[in-house]
Amino acid sequence: MKPLARLLAVTNDTVCRTPDFSARAAAIAGVGPNIGLLVRAPGSTAAQQAGFAGQALAAARSGTATILVHARPDLARAIGADGVQLRRQDLAPKDARGVLTGGWIGVSVHDRAEAEAAIAEGADFVVAGNLFETASHPDRPARGLRWLEEICALERPVIAIGGITPERAPAVRAAGAWGVAAISALWDAADPPAAARAMLEPWSGAV
Repeated sequence: MKPLARLLAVTNDTVCRTPDFSARAAAIAGVGPNIGLLVRAPGSTAAQQAGFAGQALAAARSGTATILVHARPDLARAIGADGVQLRRQDLAPKDARGVLTGGWIGVSVHDRAEAEAAIAEGADFVVAGNLFETASHPDRPARGLRWLEEICALERPVIAIGGITPERAPAVRAAGAWGVAAISALWDAADPPAAARAMLEPWSGAV
């Protein structure tokens, strides 16, 4: 199994449907083994999601980046992805493991109780947010760095999401996060690989 990525480039439906999705995915994936592409397209059909995931997998095939699929362990297994990222309303991690017998299983959490439950149910890691204010979820309050420290104290890898930028990444690393995840800061950047490298900089010496 590939190492858990320090930076997840999370897609949405708009990103996946752009004509240059494969090219941008390949460019981001080419940054190296600390990159993961999380294919998330909740407004698309299962067939469309499979197509997007297949494009991401093909884009990363020549490199070392990991591919995660959102919410669908069956789809992750079908295409040979490296893992799945679940929401709390999806299958429990222990049940997802019955479908995806190998690979990473992560769970999105929004408070400590959700994080504790996900870990108790067998999550390999959690994606915690939103940490800062973000246009992706304007209805959700920023949780802040002190909250992130509490989640990281649960001794499971934590990937922070929500308003993450290269400028904020050092503080996230200092709070104890395994890594970070982002959508617009990567996919909308003028130079996505450069943005990815900048966001990974605080973890450059991490094992």
